[in-house]
Amino acid sequence: MQPPDAETTAAHNAPPPMAARPHLMRQYELVERVKAYDPDANEDLLNRAYVFSMQAHGTQTRASGDPYFSHPLEVAGILTDMKMDSTTIATALLHDTVEDTLASLEDIQKQFGDGVARLVDGVTKLSRIELQTDQAKQAENFRKLVVAMSEDIRVLLVKLADRLHNMRTLHYLRGADKRKRIARETLEIYAPLAERIGIEKMKDELEDLAFAELNADARNSIVARLNFLRTEGEAIADKVMKELHDVLEKGGVTAVLEGREKTPYSIWRKMQRKNVGFEQLSDIMAFRIVVENVEQCYQALGVIHSHYHVVPGRFKDYISTPKPNQYQSLHTGIMGPERQRVEIQIRTRAMHEVAELGVAAHWGYKQGAPRTDGLQYRWLRELLDIVEHAQRPEEFLENTKLELFQDQVFCFSPKGDLIALPRGATPVDFAYAVHSRVGDACVGSKVNGRMVPLRTQLRNGDQVEIVTQKGGTPSPAWERFVVTGKAKSCIRRFIRTQQRAEYVTLGKSMLEKLCKQEHVDFSEKAFEPVAKDFQSASLEDLYANIGASLQPAREIFNAAYPAHRLKAPEKTEQPVSVKAKVAKPGAPLTLNGLIPGMAVHYARCCHPLPGDPIVGIVTTGKGVTIHTTDCETLESFARAPERWIDVGWSDGQDKSEGMIGRLDIVLVNKPNSFGAMTTVIGKNNGNITNMKITSRTPEFFDLLVDIEVKDTKHLTNIIAALRANTSINSVERTKGR
Repeated sequence: MQPPDAETTAAHNAPPPMAARPHLMRQYELVERVKAYDPDANEDLLNRAYVFSMQAHGTQTRASGDPYFSHPLEVAGILTDMKMDSTTIATALLHDTVEDTLASLEDIQKQFGDGVARLVDGVTKLSRIELQTDQAKQAENFRKLVVAMSEDIRVLLVKLADRLHNMRTLHYLRGADKRKRIARETLEIYAPLAERIGIEKMKDELEDLAFAELNADARNSIVARLNFLRTEGEAIADKVMKELHDVLEKGGVTAVLEGREKTPYSIWRKMQRKNVGFEQLSDIMAFRIVVENVEQCYQALGVIHSHYHVVPGRFKDYISTPKPNQYQSLHTGIMGPERQRVEIQIRTRAMHEVAELGVAAHWGYKQGAPRTDGLQYRWLRELLDIVEHAQRPEEFLENTKLELFQDQVFCFSPKGDLIALPRGATPVDFAYAVHSRVGDACVGSKVNGRMVPLRTQLRNGDQVEIVTQKGGTPSPAWERFVVTGKAKSCIRRFIRTQQRAEYVTLGKSMLEKLCKQEHVDFSEKAFEPVAKDFQSASLEDLYANIGASLQPAREIFNAAYPAHRLKAPEKTEQPVSVKAKVAKPGAPLTLNGLIPGMAVHYARCCHPLPGDPIVGIVTTGKGVTIHTTDCETLESFARAPERWIDVGWSDGQDKSEGMIGRLDIVLVNKPNSFGAMTTVIGKNNGNITNMKITSRTPEFFDLLVDIEVKDTKHLTNIIAALRANTSINSVERTKGR
């Protein structure tokens, strides 16, 4: 059977892979690679797995024309670089045999034992993720990934190595849409997973390969600038390293120094996050100091800080407070040699190994029988909680991405327990991270001993105390400001439960009213037999469907009492719809917090977009005008608090066309600048609706540009793409005009 196209997966203009192998690794070469770091490796298992996989895949080929067996062999090679145990290497060799050949799981179990069969089964189920285009099916398969890797983290390691090799060969895959889908999935799911288990090297390559496919122009622009800096700044980097080495040596610290250049994708992300241009980044080149022990880490830090000025706010101690993926290091920023702003990492050799290989560094084939399940990772337990609470697969996938895809802040409980949360998290997120019951009962919070609003964003080092009340329930309004997937899924679960109870009550009362109009005594026994006829498992489900306008009360009454049919139902008998109408394309966006039918206008002074924090101002004769919360115009309404309305964007709505984001762009006055700008905007699916030159000099044009976008994230992506272009001097979102 020919393997599916989605298994032949890497990117246009991609960087060279970590460990390219020019020829098909032979059987004895693979065994020697494993025995080089594990003399007690199961040589017989490796030999049998090699032969079985080669024979099973037979004459199958990949889209590149290479023998298909080269793929599992390359995956095994990636895992030998990570010094994985024999069982994991054998799993890598066999991981596609059940999916793509005539071999069965029973064959694997009979020849290689339960351990290998269980891992192969786990990876096989996950391989179907790439074959699904339907989001619900994809989400369901990703749910299987979470469950499988919680049972044995090696499933994830094999899957990541599999995805890495597929991404290295993505350019052989025909169909741009399919390549982009695979690249986007890599960026949204697999790279964050690699980061969460600490495999920094693999995470960087996955991100860069995906970035090259999804936004080749931006990546090429950043690479060109990096090449220029590398050429211009090579001498400076050498001088910086030599001076740092001399300073440490005089301070009595023996260390190994090396330079580290940020990847193009990490530079792109930082330009987006910090809202700055390429030239404003200070840590494109960083320097790493590797010492023997923890004491020398702090000694080296003291020597560096006593010799150079420290950049405020740049010091982070991940040794005393490790990241959730066990990453440890000291980070600091200084005004260093050659008057350069320098980023420095200080760590031990053991910490460096963990930073490079993550969970694989802890694996320890030589440590006997290490723990294989993933439940030692708090973030993985959080994902399992989301699996439990999510009602729909798509909701699970959305909340999982929230959980994986954010920078972190570290907060403490009153007892000193450390809890890692995404940046922007609130006390409500903290409460749900402690336990879902604590989150549900939360009524207030203290941060560093002071009462604060529940929507307050937490910072690194905050001590958070949650005030709970027996019988407390979550507020639906919390969903507007929480950022963790677990908090969102728990709140939505409560809203669904509460909403269902309201639907049940409404549906029952509608039937009671209808019975009264028909002069029939209401009896639940009369309606129980017809529940199944209307695809309801119980009478309560039938009531809920009536209340939610999914089933007409009149039809159900007629089914239960066929002798009481009326010629025409009265208007009062029609169910009251409590479902929100889905907005048609081009229709105004619906907002939480407004009375249905209220006139809504979007302020031209700040151009609010979906994703912006917003507030409504009641305007006589105009209804409600929506402003961003940081709009300067709001100062004029400070003395009229009665006109303020708390509003928010409705989730799950179709994005409206015609939302305008306004940008201030400073364009370099040179040939093709306008063309470059409009091309970048067009490639990022933006539509220029208006453009005005506000100032012009021999060097620059100042432009005011209105762009039709879907939401804030869409506009942010366009801003970042513009900043990556050499024709653009600066880009800012317009405020106040």
